[in-house]
Amino acid sequence: MIIILAVFSLLAVYSSTGTLAYRFRGGNTEAFLFKHGIILFGGLVLTYICHMLHYMVFNRSAPVLLVISIPLLIYTIAFGAELNEARRWIEVPLVGITFQSSDFAKLALVLYVARAISSKQDYIKDFKSAFLPIIAPIIFICALIAPADLSTAILLFFTALFMMVVGRVSLKYVALLMVLGLVTFSVLVILGQFFPEVVRLETWISRVRDFVINPEGSYQVEQAKIAIANGEWFGMGPGNSIQRNYLPGSFSDFIYAIICEEYGVLGGGLIIGLYVLLFFRVARLVTKSSKAFGAMVAMGLTILLVFQAFANIAVAVHLVPVTGLTLPMVSMGGTSVLFTCIAFGVILSVSKYVESITAES
Repeated sequence: MIIILAVFSLLAVYSSTGTLAYRFRGGNTEAFLFKHGIILFGGLVLTYICHMLHYMVFNRSAPVLLVISIPLLIYTIAFGAELNEARRWIEVPLVGITFQSSDFAKLALVLYVARAISSKQDYIKDFKSAFLPIIAPIIFICALIAPADLSTAILLFFTALFMMVVGRVSLKYVALLMVLGLVTFSVLVILGQFFPEVVRLETWISRVRDFVINPEGSYQVEQAKIAIANGEWFGMGPGNSIQRNYLPGSFSDFIYAIICEEYGVLGGGLIIGLYVLLFFRVARLVTKSSKAFGAMVAMGLTILLVFQAFANIAVAVHLVPVTGLTLPMVSMGGTSVLFTCIAFGVILSVSKYVESITAES
């Protein structure tokens, strides 16, 4: 599944970055392919390394990773590089590379929540055992991500919520998390009225307004729907996309539309099928896992990846407002690709352990 998604990524990125190449690289269309290929190869190396490690290594490192993510997110809010009217990136000095701290925080929080639920599963009975180790970190991390990237914060919040349900945390504490999430969002909306340079309230409102008022969708969505319609059943063929010249974000947020244009409904259906297969494959893995942390972390990371994938696809077909979420393992990117590969590596680490135990038994 990972290899097929990576191949689709290379083909789609190469095809969709033509306009970008003529604008910034003097027509060198191979430059972006080469760059993306290096990042993708590096990500697959990280997948292999993480797969070779015993998954309990991630259990032990989870609290440290969560603690590291907090100052990174705070620094991003205060001093982050502003790209596309949002402060989501930290620019590494001297080398000019940007790093998206929310990608690191997503992985860290899922690992931590999996650890907290699995280690306290037998005695999450009262407010103290549920709030401080589980609910408080979820609310805090999501609140730090939301001002610049609400869609990622919502995605991470619901991932953690589903992990609590799967981990058999009492429903009253799941409900408490939902209430506190709504309260936190309300506070951010109020802060956005006084600190618009920090909280992107106007962007949130405009995207929801465009989705509700305009039945045809924004310019991006219109071009994405044209691309999907052009593809029909079998597509226009690799490299023959027309809408890549008109669709902003055709190599990132709207790459699914380009895949549908070039590979048709069958190609788009294959992409959806791969994410569905991933979910059911990991669900089967979880039922065979004897260790709570392995089951929780595999399911948590899978929910995160699959939810993000379907949120991205839903934007392309105008089912939800524009979010800015990439298609995991397929869209062009730096940190998003690397941390997606790490997530796959952790899942494979759990899978390797479970399969080895099954074989021995």
